[in-house]
Amino acid sequence: MSELVKVVLKDDEIPRQWYNIQADLKKPVPPPVDKNGKPIGPDALAPVFPMNLIEQEVSTRRWIDIPEEILGILKLWRPSPLYRARRLEQALKTPAIILYKNEGVSPPGSHKPNTAVAQAYYNREFGIKRLTTETGAGQWGSALAFGCKLLGLECKVYMVRISFDQKPFRKIMMRTWGAECVASPSRETNAGRAILEKDPDTPGSLGIAISEAIEAAVTGKNTRYALGSVLNHVLMHQTIIGLEAKKQMEMLGLYPDVVIGCAGGGSNFAGLSFPFVCDKMAGRNVRVIAVEPAACPTLTRAPYVYDSGDVAMMTPLLAMYSLGHTFVPPPIHAGGLRYHGMAPLVSHVLREGLIEAQALHQMECYGAAMKFAHTEGFIPAPETSHAIAMAIREAEKAREEGKKRVILFNWSGHGLMDLTGYQAYLDGKLSDFALPEEMLTRSLASMEGLPRPPAA
Repeated sequence: MSELVKVVLKDDEIPRQWYNIQADLKKPVPPPVDKNGKPIGPDALAPVFPMNLIEQEVSTRRWIDIPEEILGILKLWRPSPLYRARRLEQALKTPAIILYKNEGVSPPGSHKPNTAVAQAYYNREFGIKRLTTETGAGQWGSALAFGCKLLGLECKVYMVRISFDQKPFRKIMMRTWGAECVASPSRETNAGRAILEKDPDTPGSLGIAISEAIEAAVTGKNTRYALGSVLNHVLMHQTIIGLEAKKQMEMLGLYPDVVIGCAGGGSNFAGLSFPFVCDKMAGRNVRVIAVEPAACPTLTRAPYVYDSGDVAMMTPLLAMYSLGHTFVPPPIHAGGLRYHGMAPLVSHVLREGLIEAQALHQMECYGAAMKFAHTEGFIPAPETSHAIAMAIREAEKAREEGKKRVILFNWSGHGLMDLTGYQAYLDGKLSDFALPEEMLTRSLASMEGLPRPPAA
């Protein structure tokens, strides 16, 4: 342990099942409903998703087998390494042990292919030929393009306009893997045209891009929609991260005191944390922290409501913390964390007191990313920097208290496609943005008249 830098599992040690947290929740997550508050059944989702994924979405089985073909593709980069951030520990002069799960080793450079490959596989098995999706920072879009190419599906991506302009190399990645990528809002869909008529200069949002992608899916032949976060089956596919991390920490003889992940829609956070939340529900003492941007404070300032996942309200209403489906976030550089709502499962475990939530400003996060790059060498994605900043806070707290603490966080992706954000930071062109109360109030008004989830 004294010299250990990373723990690498063998190929045959890859988890062969996904963990479904729904099996262990004391209270079930409130079901999706229609605008009248009536629960919807699986058939209502069939125009958007294949039935084999809908079955996973509603399943309460604890373990779901991972098909061999999916495992064969995941083994291109999995199991991913668990690193000890020794040089960061030394720079912070902390007694804490800082560990991070490196999900940047996948071909697209993030955790997103863990579910992209699975979703492409299940759609192909159901007879689907083409997938549509949205993307914010471009990590999900490039991951789905990758997954579709390896499994023989066509792919079209609606990319939030501000990221489309800020991150040109993500577009090139998608095209390299054969996907079509357009800026959202576009003039290709009714939803996009309606937004542009109201605001031709809109930076776009994930809610808008989702509307366009769903519209293209339900009006296309042999086409379905794929979502990179939020939904139950997506979070479940990502639990391979936490399951691997638990094996690796057992090899070290360690267990985390604190588990940290950045949170936008909730997938990478849930992927690392849910296997540990399972332990917490069984009585284990572990803190779990979701970290979001102060400019898009879904978990820390939004109400728990039923809301739509997209601006055109084409999705069912989900029980979640939401800033309102019309929310258009400020153009901060952590594009993957700019979603208006949080995954129902993540929202539920926060409401049940199983996790904590913190909101950080982007200047602190970029500063943490720079410190990480200067010590560990890897340049993190702007989204990942939120987890790093919180890990540094916890390590500094351990130093101040003189306590040894084991900190585990998800290094959800590299920042090599996000260097324009670093350039803006280095050139002094970035600043913090605290969401004004009046902007939040206007956005929350979009949910007036919608049904409310049951009281806690």
